[in-house]
Amino acid sequence: MRILLAEDDDLMGNAILTSLRRLDFSIDWVHDGRDVESALATHDYGMLILDLGLPHVGGLEILQRQAKSNKRVPVLVITARGALEDRVGGLNAGADDYLVKPFNLDELVARVFALRRRSQGWASSELRLGALCVNSRQRQVKLANEEIHLSDREFRLLVALIEMPGSVLSVAQLEERLYGWGEEIASNSIEVQLHRLRRKLGKEWIRNVRGIGFKLVDPAA
Repeated sequence: MRILLAEDDDLMGNAILTSLRRLDFSIDWVHDGRDVESALATHDYGMLILDLGLPHVGGLEILQRQAKSNKRVPVLVITARGALEDRVGGLNAGADDYLVKPFNLDELVARVFALRRRSQGWASSELRLGALCVNSRQRQVKLANEEIHLSDREFRLLVALIEMPGSVLSVAQLEERLYGWGEEIASNSIEVQLHRLRRKLGKEWIRNVRGIGFKLVDPAA
């Protein structure tokens, strides 16, 4: 999942960035409220982590605009405003969850996973397709109950595919899921990762739809 982090405090932002990247989330970080909407319009995000106290355009205004948008994403608000009326106001403005600073990073991670499950209809951190099981929290992959060892990028690529089983994802869409802003991407990077993933899973699991992209399928179906 690719997440947009909107936080103007460098210490807080770096802590969140480090924690979520360790769990193989792809994170883009903006410091200014003016950059949030342009980022959301340009890229496909699975979640927005939003500080209400952003400069120039406040978090509440961003929430209100997002609530009316055709491209709405789940929003986790993080803020020092912990009064009841602030929490109620944030949720009524369109936040899906609300976390008051200071908070433990383990709680933030748990809320990110919970919000992802709610937004995508998952009952747990396990994603299944036929004999393939991916536990996104434990970073564990099993095929027919046998554990498969993947590199970080192979794992993130598989998660991107199994989140949308049967759906064709273009190379550009997969690059957005695997890489953040400013990361150098080799011209054939996705194809290389897909080739390695096919060798480990079996080539029949990943289907190339010529000229469009790739999709994950259950070969036994």
